[in-house]
Amino acid sequence: MLKAITSVTGVPRATWDRLANPPEAEFNPLVTHDFFRCLEEAGCTASATGWTPRHLVMTGEKDRITGLVPCYRKRHSYGEYVFDHGWADAYERAGGRYYPKLQVSVPFTPVTGPRLLAETAEAKRALAAGLIALCGEEKCSSVHITFLPETDWALLGGPQWLQRADIQFHWRNNGYGSFEDFLASLSSQKRKNIRKERAAVANAGITLAALTGKAIAERHWDAFFDFYMDTGARKWGTPYLNREFFSRIGEAMPEHILLVMASRAGRMIAGALNFIGSHALYGRNWGAIEHHDCLHFETCYYQAIDFAIARGLSRVEAGAQGGHKLARGYLPQKTHSLHFLAHPGLQRAVANYLEAEREGVEQERQALAAHSPFRQEQDI
Repeated sequence: MLKAITSVTGVPRATWDRLANPPEAEFNPLVTHDFFRCLEEAGCTASATGWTPRHLVMTGEKDRITGLVPCYRKRHSYGEYVFDHGWADAYERAGGRYYPKLQVSVPFTPVTGPRLLAETAEAKRALAAGLIALCGEEKCSSVHITFLPETDWALLGGPQWLQRADIQFHWRNNGYGSFEDFLASLSSQKRKNIRKERAAVANAGITLAALTGKAIAERHWDAFFDFYMDTGARKWGTPYLNREFFSRIGEAMPEHILLVMASRAGRMIAGALNFIGSHALYGRNWGAIEHHDCLHFETCYYQAIDFAIARGLSRVEAGAQGGHKLARGYLPQKTHSLHFLAHPGLQRAVANYLEAEREGVEQERQALAAHSPFRQEQDI
């Protein structure tokens, strides 16, 4: 049986987390019950913001929950990082109505992770079929499953679920014992540039603190929210997260948070929010109220590498976009999404577009990989 619910609280926390992060899999804090609940309770995902929860729940014998999908009924395409505005414009110019649509994702979070939360391929296919049925029931134009694992992308991709790919930049820990070990693996020029960038921050009198767990206080969240709002308002117009959200995650999941704070002359001036998984560090938000050369690189990229090496994490996923990350040791990796469009004509047009786009993305990945900053060829 499949049904849609209006809040993550309609599923017991232990049940959600068992399906989202099974014991044998990598732990991803961004798909936990706590993370989705904090978004909902802070009002970041609500009808007022255009992110109305319509989570899909699958039950079996004795009403045991056997599958879940974090899903939202949306009236816009903001906060997704897989851009379909062109599809919407074309469809509406042709007389169609693109919104509302269904979005399967972790809101405001371009991080790959499980989206069809189930134990078997059969159950995942059933959830995917349930999403198409829900699309009809909700009178939506389409369903979009973004930043899902490549295995699920391959499992479901075909005439019904159209496959899309893009590129992010991830840092890999090749058994480094220190940041200097990492630098030693780079070409001479790239190594010299990174040392110069780190020195520029230190010479500006800026100090960095990597805070986790109980070391993160409300004063840190107050400062970070100011950074986030200042940078977000200039870059995106309207930041997606509110002040309450940061307090809620700080209380609900402090052991999974790394907050890097930069200070100068006794005042916090910049920060970067990361989430800590079992194998990866996920960079999420950044902001600053003072602007210094290389401060962004130090706060977001080099501090993340330092932390990952110290914790023995296998990679750092630095979020969406940013070809400038390549010179700093972050290599191109594909991301994946699936798309179902209810109108046959729109489905055919998008399918043709995506075939060419996937080829272009692979060519771009190969071209970027050819400019690897490492002395020796990396496995990418």
